[in-house]
Amino acid sequence: LDWWQADRYCEQHFAQLLREPQDSEQGSFSKLLQAHHIRGSVWLKERDAVLHKKKRRRGHTVPVLVFRDKTDTKYVKVLSDFPALPAVTACAHLQWDTRSQDIATIFSYAVPAFINEFQLRGFVDEEGFVRFALIVHGHHSPYLPVFRADGQWHHFCVTWQQDNGTWAIYADGKRRAAASGLCSAGPSAPQAISGQGTFIIGQDQDSLGGSFRAKESFSGNITDLHIWHKVLSTEHIEEVRSCWAVEQGLVFGWSSNALEVESTVQAVAMQLLCPGPVEECRVLEVGSSGFSYASCLQPLPFICHYSKDAYWQLKRAQLESSHALASRVNSLAVSTVIPDSVFTSGVQDMNLSVALDALDVLASVLREGEVPVLEPSDLLAVLQLLKQVSDLEIQEGDELEMLEQLGQHYMEVTELILEEQNTGTWSLISQVIRGPMAVVELCDRMVSLLVPLLTTERTKITIQHGNIGLHRVTVKNMWFGYGSLQRCLSSSAVSPGTAAPDGAHRHLGTSVGTAVISATLLSHQQEISAAVRYRLQHRAQVPPGCHFCVFSLVLLHVSPDAGGMWSTAGCSVAKSLPDSTACFCNHTTNFAILLQVYEMEQRTTKEEFTLQTLTFIGCGVSFCALIVTFILFLVVGVPKSERTTVHKNLILALAAGEALLMVSELAKPSQVLCFMVTAFLHLFFMAAFSWMLVEGLLLWSKVVAVNMSEGRRMKFYYVTGWGLPVLIVGVTLASSFNKYVAANHCWLNVQTNVIWAFVGPVLIILAVNSLVLLRVVTVTVASARRRSKMLTPSSSLESQIGTQLWATAKPVLVLLPVLGLTWLCGLLVHLSIVWAYVFIVLNSLQ
Repeated sequence: LDWWQADRYCEQHFAQLLREPQDSEQGSFSKLLQAHHIRGSVWLKERDAVLHKKKRRRGHTVPVLVFRDKTDTKYVKVLSDFPALPAVTACAHLQWDTRSQDIATIFSYAVPAFINEFQLRGFVDEEGFVRFALIVHGHHSPYLPVFRADGQWHHFCVTWQQDNGTWAIYADGKRRAAASGLCSAGPSAPQAISGQGTFIIGQDQDSLGGSFRAKESFSGNITDLHIWHKVLSTEHIEEVRSCWAVEQGLVFGWSSNALEVESTVQAVAMQLLCPGPVEECRVLEVGSSGFSYASCLQPLPFICHYSKDAYWQLKRAQLESSHALASRVNSLAVSTVIPDSVFTSGVQDMNLSVALDALDVLASVLREGEVPVLEPSDLLAVLQLLKQVSDLEIQEGDELEMLEQLGQHYMEVTELILEEQNTGTWSLISQVIRGPMAVVELCDRMVSLLVPLLTTERTKITIQHGNIGLHRVTVKNMWFGYGSLQRCLSSSAVSPGTAAPDGAHRHLGTSVGTAVISATLLSHQQEISAAVRYRLQHRAQVPPGCHFCVFSLVLLHVSPDAGGMWSTAGCSVAKSLPDSTACFCNHTTNFAILLQVYEMEQRTTKEEFTLQTLTFIGCGVSFCALIVTFILFLVVGVPKSERTTVHKNLILALAAGEALLMVSELAKPSQVLCFMVTAFLHLFFMAAFSWMLVEGLLLWSKVVAVNMSEGRRMKFYYVTGWGLPVLIVGVTLASSFNKYVAANHCWLNVQTNVIWAFVGPVLIILAVNSLVLLRVVTVTVASARRRSKMLTPSSSLESQIGTQLWATAKPVLVLLPVLGLTWLCGLLVHLSIVWAYVFIVLNSLQ
């Protein structure tokens, strides 16, 4: 199967696609593969890579134009009135005929005043690349390589605008070529591409709408051509490539009704699998035991991996099954809706009609109580069917009425399997499905299938059955009534000391006191991050001081079958009343996070706002002061010395770190950008501490004789100040690339202990600088005592004590911030919010 099918197959069978085997497993793993006569490559699942977030591929049925061979007769005319185009974007999916080496015209747009008004041409070069050239009002861009001539489907976009004649060519989501000056506005150039012209696909027009030549015609397949009267952004081009509609500025949308197709051009309907952002997937090379990447679309062998406990629980469920539910459902459906074994069921690509019939029969059997109590094998079979239905890919042309019925049957089946008599059955499959929260995840996936039901006239959908319902707008909400989950959840609570995989803590004796809410915010069918405020109605009166939304439900993304757990991370109590509790869920970044080694108890919204405000003000003031100081060093003409050089490098590192910290919140929506910000924050703050270490070493050299020339010392200082941070960040990235960034903010991950790649070196530096401070204070106090005895030998005891105290306090006050020792209080931040305030004030103003 291809990678997506393989991953889905394993997930539907309560397993996971094989992850990269450990060294200790390599021997037994190789024997297993050899026993099954597997050679070549097998699919692997990457371990939650930061830069690779897989999205489901989207099926998209479209009419495809087939241009067989190069002729002077085959053409397709676009039946659309084109306005004048000061800017334009044209996108399509293309399959190039690799047999021809001649220049081919993908499309040409001609107007009476000028035949070569707008045109795209291409050819295959000697190295096997398809090269494109854009023509605007007769001006020709160079031919540049855009994708390989491999016979596969490729997506392309071309853009042009009259301002500066800026143009670009995109292929498979990446910009392959761009420049300016292509027919830009001027005395001899038009202000825009002229309107009311003739648009021909597959031929070069030597006269308006005709005079085609076989040598310049297109050979291959083309579909999904869209044209806009504006330049699309990179984000919009990625959406178009993934087959999402971008309506704003659309001049022509792909439709058979808007095309005049010449009789010898074949038009066929085809399902186009629109690509997600990850085009290549991880594989294990069986012969060499090495790892590499291969196209996710090619069919390869794969292995599903079970935990031993889950596997034996599945086997036991199959062996002890009476198959009563399967027999009844299959006989009513007159087909195999529920297979005899969850292991042996094959790849079942359901369509909407089959799924609707299957759930209709299953719901009627469960509703009538023909099987009073579900056996473990029955419950697993129902969950497997729900997984298959939630993985449906809705096709264009599917009846929306059937889709809504499917949603209703889905909700009814989930309600029926959560009924009280099935509580014991859930506990018998606890190793396979860790609790009924798996149903929440399945319903969440099901809701996303209902997108086509939303129109400008119908902006809301509500489907409810019993204690379970869903509601869908741009915000996707689901609620589960108190009774539907409490029965099965209460028996599976764990002690507070048990750490959860997400770094939160499970709690003993959890009780569902309200409906359970699952909410997701979407934009263009993709999840977005935002703060949410909502109110939960209590099931009964709440004792004073008891807040329900201290526990927010967190579903595990690593293992969808894990069932979820109660976690304090992410939500705080905004307002608590006897009959309801208002909750606020949000994640913010503040300065105190930098040295936070432990996960924090959830702070209130006011505390988070105060921390963020203090951080921004402190860092802003410090940044301005640092820049002014740096300019003064350059302008005033401070004599060059080791000290001023060290100061300037410390200023640069600290200013860069604080500036980046102030804007880090803006990077959170983008995984890649957040990853880069984290890496640079790590580098600059590590460099700041390294230069604080150099400040300490420089002081040491002043109070203790050091046998090293100034030139050699400065080289050593530069290696320490910049080389050490680069080394630390490089090693950390190499060893912990996939677990580097925290889940909720752009900083190092606390849960995976990557934070110690910053905190560890910092503690060592602060320990060294503490020794330096101690030595400097000792020398200063001794010097002050000698000076006092020489200058005022008859002074009083009180005066001498005062002199001694000032001699001690002065270097401490001056050197604490210079040596970075105020950062030590960062280790106490997890104890109290007060320490967080102290830490921010001291160090944002460092």
